[in-house]
Amino acid sequence: MKKIFFVLILSMLMASNLYTAQSTITESEGYACMGEDKSRKQTEQAAMTDAKKRAIEFISSYVTTESQVKNFQLEKDLISAYSNATVKVIQEIEKNWYKDASAGDCYRVKIKAEVIPDENAMDKISKSKQLVDDPSAPLIVNVWTDKKEYQSGEKIRIYIKGNKPFYAVVLHKDVKGELLQLLPNPYRKENYFNGGVIYEIPSGNDRFELEVSPPFGEESVSVYASTSPLGDINVKDIGGVYQVKTRHDDIGDRTRGVKLKEKTGSNAASEFFEERATLKTGR
Repeated sequence: MKKIFFVLILSMLMASNLYTAQSTITESEGYACMGEDKSRKQTEQAAMTDAKKRAIEFISSYVTTESQVKNFQLEKDLISAYSNATVKVIQEIEKNWYKDASAGDCYRVKIKAEVIPDENAMDKISKSKQLVDDPSAPLIVNVWTDKKEYQSGEKIRIYIKGNKPFYAVVLHKDVKGELLQLLPNPYRKENYFNGGVIYEIPSGNDRFELEVSPPFGEESVSVYASTSPLGDINVKDIGGVYQVKTRHDDIGDRTRGVKLKEKTGSNAASEFFEERATLKTGR
C-alpha cells in the first residue's frame, strides 16, 4: 500500500466549524427595455438586476417548498435568510438585444446564479443540531476527525456526513500551499454520498494513509458539496491521491459550475455547501 504522509491536526469540526458557506445555484433570465430614459448600458444593467431579483424570488420559493423543516422557528429563519440573500453571477449563459413591438429595443440576459443567504441568519440556523440531521433542510455537510490533536507519527481519520444525498470532493492543503484531492481518488472513485451516513477517509479502496510528519504549520481540509454533480477541477494522478492543478482561488468557482437538473414542471436548482477547516500541526 502506497503511503501518502500528510501533516494534519484537525479540530472537532462538528462542534466548531471554522468556515462554512451555504448557497443555492439556479438559472434565471432578466429583461429590460430602453424606452426614453435608459441608455443601452443602463438597459443591460437593468436586465441583469432583474435576473438577480428573479433568482432570489425563485430560490426563496424553492426553499419554502423543498425544505419542510418541522421546527417553525427554523423554517421562519430559513425563509428570512434567503429573502435577504445576495446573488453572485457564476456564468452569463445567453444575452441578446431584440425588438419588442410595443417597447422597442429590449435586452435579455440568462445567468447561472448563486443565491447566497444572509450570513448572520444562516450562522444562527447552523447552530441548530436538529438541522444537521434533517434531510428536509438545505444541504449541510459536516467534517470532523477522531481526535482534536495529533503528534508526529500518529494516523488521522477524517469523517464526513451530510443531512441528505450529496456529491462532494475533499481537498487537503499543506503548509506549502500544495493541494491534494483525497476523495474521490484513483482507487476510490465515488463522489456521491448518501445522507445520514458517516464516511471515513481513508478507508475501503483507499491506498494512502494520513500520517503526521514535518513540516509543521497551518493547513486546511476543504469539502465542496452539492445536491447536483459538481463542476470539474483539473487533477493529476500521483498514486493514491490526485494532485490538484487548478489554482486554489479558482476551485470554489469551478466546483460551483454544477450540472443542474430540472425537475418535472419546475426550474432547476442545486443546493451547494462548502466547508473549510484550518488546522495547525506540531511535534
